[in-house]
Parts: sequence; structure tokens; C-alpha cells
Amino acid sequence: MIHGKTTLIPHIGYPTESFKAPMIYNPWFDQQGIDAAVIPMGVKPDDYATVFPALFRMTNIRGALVTMPHKVATVGLVDELTPAARIAGACNAVLRRDDGTLVGDQFDGEGFVRGIRRKGCRLEGARAIVSGSGGVGSAIAASLAAAGVAELALFDAREAAARALAQRLAEHYPALRVSTGCADPDGFDVVVNATPLGMQPGDPLPFDVARIAPGAMVGEVVMKQEYTPLLQAALARGCKVQVGTDMLFEMIPAYLEFFGYGTATPDALREVAQIRY
Repeated sequence: MIHGKTTLIPHIGYPTESFKAPMIYNPWFDQQGIDAAVIPMGVKPDDYATVFPALFRMTNIRGALVTMPHKVATVGLVDELTPAARIAGACNAVLRRDDGTLVGDQFDGEGFVRGIRRKGCRLEGARAIVSGSGGVGSAIAASLAAAGVAELALFDAREAAARALAQRLAEHYPALRVSTGCADPDGFDVVVNATPLGMQPGDPLPFDVARIAPGAMVGEVVMKQEYTPLLQAALARGCKVQVGTDMLFEMIPAYLEFFGYGTATPDALREVAQIRY
């Protein structure tokens, strides 16, 4: 039961969005005896710059989860950004510190990296290719860089977006080898689709699967279908794969740590969640 002392974490998104986070976080809080609650809040983009600062005037706000279309706008509304958020140019989590300052972070990439590491993928010194340089792709690239990959190849239909991401990565990770403009996955240890390709029947594959080395890790961010055509083809080739929903359930422990609520395993979260993937 939510009462006046309950610590609140707004989940802020567009008014028509289907808010699923409370159905994962809140059962976990209940099981752990934590007096906190994730509350869905629909905010229109035109109102966001006014509503967001007002929320943090409440005395029982710990932080906020931020989803589309507000991730980019949030960057200009916080006092500090982590390297992941600066590289992505967006943040999906905000923490209010004891002194009242707000720090923004980005956990899409952290969730992806935790997932493939849990599956035995070694990232230190690895070569990775990421298709898609939007918010999720940028976040994954940032987390792969932080995890110690030696080389990152970035591909986007908008070459300017890939080059801009490469420049941001170089500012934070000068020793990282970064290239753009080529979607050939040959020779890469980690192959990531961070585009919407695969959401619709008949979509082309983002990579030529015949060029992916058997045994490589192939990751997906599309959640509409668990095993997308890309992952099905990768499995048939003998690759290890990560489905899009694994990124979500790996991301939540990182959020819990960020907000100071300990941690959890993805399996424990799935066990109590009121939503199934």
C-alpha cells in the first residue's frame, strides 16, 4: 500500500504508452519489504520541461525512470550526466542525491552488456559491430566501450549519426578503435542489431548472417518477437544469441543499484513480475 512515506519513483513517458515497469519493480519491492513504488506518469512533450522539475520538489521522490519520448529532453534538465548518458545523448534514469542535485544515467547498454556477459561472452579485447546509432544503439556502444572491447564498428543508414557517435566515443575512450560505414559482420565477436528491423514480417536482416562467425554472440533489441528472424538465422549458424527481453530484465538490477535498493537477478525478477515475456 502506498502512503505518505512511501518513496516514489515516477515512470515518465507519453500518455498513451503501455507502462510495464511497475509490474516488474513493484512486486519485487513488495517481496523484499521495501517501501517504494514505481508510479506511471504520462506527460506530453510540451509539458515535460515544466512537469519534470516540479516532480523533484516532492519530498518522497528518490528518482525517476524515463522513457520515450523524453530521454533526450532529460539530458538538459539534470545537473550531471554519466559518460554512458553523455555518449548516448539521452538518459533513462535520474537519481536525486542527498544535496538535491540530479544525476542522469543510461542503462539500455548496461542491460545488454550484463546479459551477454551472463551468457559467457568475454568482452575485454573483443571486436563488436553495432547496427543502429540511435538512442539504444548509442547506449549499447557506450557500454561495450566501458566493458573493454578493443574495436567497435558502427553502422547506420544515416552515416552522420554513426560518425557523431564515433566522435563521442573517441572523446571518452581514446584507445578504442572505431569505424563507421560498413555493416559486414565478418570477424566480429559480438554482433548487435539496435534497429527496428525484425519488428515487421518481411523485414530485411540487418546483417548478412552467412558472414557471421559461428560461435559469435548475436544480440537483438527488438522485443515484439522473442526470436527474431536474425536470431533464428544466427542460431542455425551455431551462434550464441541474446533476445531483446533479456536486456530489459538485466537492466533492472542496474536500476535498483543506481537507486540504492540493492540488486536482484533477472530470474528472481521474472519470478515475481506480473507480466510475462
